[in-house]
Amino acid sequence: MPLHDDEMNRRREKREAQRKKQQAEARRLKITLILAAVVLALCAAGIIFLTSRFGGGEQTAAVETRPTEKPTEATEPTSRAEKGTKTTIHIKAAGDLNVTDSVINAGVAVGGYDYTRAFMDVCGVLSDADLTVINLEGNICGEPYGSATTSAPRELLEGLRSAGVDLIQMANSCTINNGLIGLTSTLQSIRAAGMEPVGAFASAAEFQQSKGYTITEVQGIKVAFVAFTKGLGGRGMPTGNENLVNLLYEDYADLYDKVDKDGITRILKDVAAEKPDITIALLHWGSEYNDEISDTQKSIVSLMKKQGVDVILGTHPHTVQSIVYEEGQGTLVAYSLGDFFGDASRGGTNYSIILDVEITKDTSTGVTKVTDYSYTPIYTVTEGESADGYRRVVRIDKAVEAWEDNYLDKVTETAKDAMVYAQQRIGERILPPKEDKK
Repeated sequence: MPLHDDEMNRRREKREAQRKKQQAEARRLKITLILAAVVLALCAAGIIFLTSRFGGGEQTAAVETRPTEKPTEATEPTSRAEKGTKTTIHIKAAGDLNVTDSVINAGVAVGGYDYTRAFMDVCGVLSDADLTVINLEGNICGEPYGSATTSAPRELLEGLRSAGVDLIQMANSCTINNGLIGLTSTLQSIRAAGMEPVGAFASAAEFQQSKGYTITEVQGIKVAFVAFTKGLGGRGMPTGNENLVNLLYEDYADLYDKVDKDGITRILKDVAAEKPDITIALLHWGSEYNDEISDTQKSIVSLMKKQGVDVILGTHPHTVQSIVYEEGQGTLVAYSLGDFFGDASRGGTNYSIILDVEITKDTSTGVTKVTDYSYTPIYTVTEGESADGYRRVVRIDKAVEAWEDNYLDKVTETAKDAMVYAQQRIGERILPPKEDKK
């Protein structure tokens, strides 16, 4: 289903205007530097001329005059023609946002809820992308809120939108926690907040219309998003509504052993028929709190790549797992991004990453692929770890820096030490040492 979101279009137009402004400033700076070089060259020539004319005798004869070199323009890494054939965009992704009592309480404010403070430190990271996606493990379907219902107030979505999120992965364990009514309410609330849900549908008609995927265009690059989940928290879809959530397994309610190759292939063939430049799959898979990559996950990766998927962004294990970037093929698989925001009560769930995937389209060759990636390590500060008693997501490097500089709102020393350890562990998890095969 193409995105028809005026707010999203305005946001992209604003970013494009900012880019053009930066380019104009760069051109003005280049012209200023050239003019400065010309002035310096003329001054040097004048000094040499005056010295040679009035310096006198042997001293004058010793002056070596050289032709003034013309100022050279700053060289660009590629020619204008070559540069004009390439367009680069950035897709950012964060992991699981788990709707629990602690997460709900993080937004409690006078007269209601406000999650501005919870995401304030990472909003610059999330919003500095062409598109940003996150996995919401919960519903927006009214009170009571919290762990028992996994229902959250609409203000949580408003906080995410304000922080820069564009798409919400809705194919996960909590999709139908509150039945089909809860699912419909959640999808409506996401769209009302100015974002687009991916992987779940309010009706069979909506699924047929969308064909199970979402497509949008960013700076001339056609991007397809599709989301699947391994299961629905042990629940089965009601008869006649099986296609309201994209599923990875035929036995999705219990064993997770038989990959639904036909169902996956059918949706991905429809995606391919749209001829997108890049296809991104959001997968809720793997095992919770377990770093093992299963054989069925590996088979899913192989199947999806054959069907044209370029990027796989994984969630569900709640901890950061490895990233496999195939530079030659221009593909990337992130097995698990970890928990973006949650209870942070279990080891490894209090830190994660915001992944930045760089995608480049070369119109001269017709090739679009992943050309690089980077990430920002983040940490969920709990109420007991912060000076102000608020739970929130922070950038690890900035929080550690604030502690070292003794800022008033710094975290506790215990939290700082945990962040230093987390940053080390993130690197080890993303690029684990290769096994020595003998």
